[in-house]
Amino acid sequence: MSSLRLLEFPKNSFWARPYDMKEIIGRIVDESRFEEYKTEYGKTVLCGYARIGGFAVGVVANQKMHVQDLDKHSGEKRVEFGGVIYTESAEKAARFIMDCNQNLVPLIFLHDVNGFMVGRDAEWSGIIRAGAKMVSAVSNSVVPKITLIIGGSFGAGHYAMCGKAYDPRFVFAWPTARYAVMSGASAAGTLVEIKIKQLERGGKKLSEAEKKELYESVKKTYDEQMDPRYGAARLWIDKIIDPLETRDVLIAALEAASLNPEVPKFNVGVLQT
Repeated sequence: MSSLRLLEFPKNSFWARPYDMKEIIGRIVDESRFEEYKTEYGKTVLCGYARIGGFAVGVVANQKMHVQDLDKHSGEKRVEFGGVIYTESAEKAARFIMDCNQNLVPLIFLHDVNGFMVGRDAEWSGIIRAGAKMVSAVSNSVVPKITLIIGGSFGAGHYAMCGKAYDPRFVFAWPTARYAVMSGASAAGTLVEIKIKQLERGGKKLSEAEKKELYESVKKTYDEQMDPRYGAARLWIDKIIDPLETRDVLIAALEAASLNPEVPKFNVGVLQT
């Protein structure tokens, strides 16, 4: 891991840009030591053991670098997009989360996720089954869970990475965080297309200028609601933190979690493997 130094983030659309999540993990964990789990498998989700302030933790994080992998069906090399959860990534994360629960190791989730991979090839590879495994492992997890939204946190990926619905002890966010069902541009494109078809069925045809105005209006609304301040105001996020305070905040959260040592029995239920 490289020596510690301050990270410099682009001011605009940080969550949409590739970067190496290992660089962030190295600045959070003790002595930058991160023992990665299944390094060469499911590379778009990073899993591994570390210590933060002396507390043993399991880290589950979205890797934002694009990586090359071998397609199981065709045998050809393919590029996997950073921030997307593929079949192998979901399987790896599910097993790691279950391991942490069996060993009573708290979990830290670092979000910058666009969602699960979709499409014919993804379905052939078993993304639905693997995604269900990951969600099942997270939802049944009994160890303390702490969520930090660094960049985007969209769609089903938000839940799989222990979103608010799965009761993390704390949900923190950086100012760069974006938190919604989908990004503003994607949502606006979908909703505007539906609206245009509704109007056309009613006999009204919109000009290009009107379509653009409608798109910008919807996008503006979504962009405002993706802002972490919108979520924090509704108690979806416990605190928006300065990135430089991340380590101290996580240590304080782990100290608070350690004051409640009783952990219920871990029962993940039946997984179709």
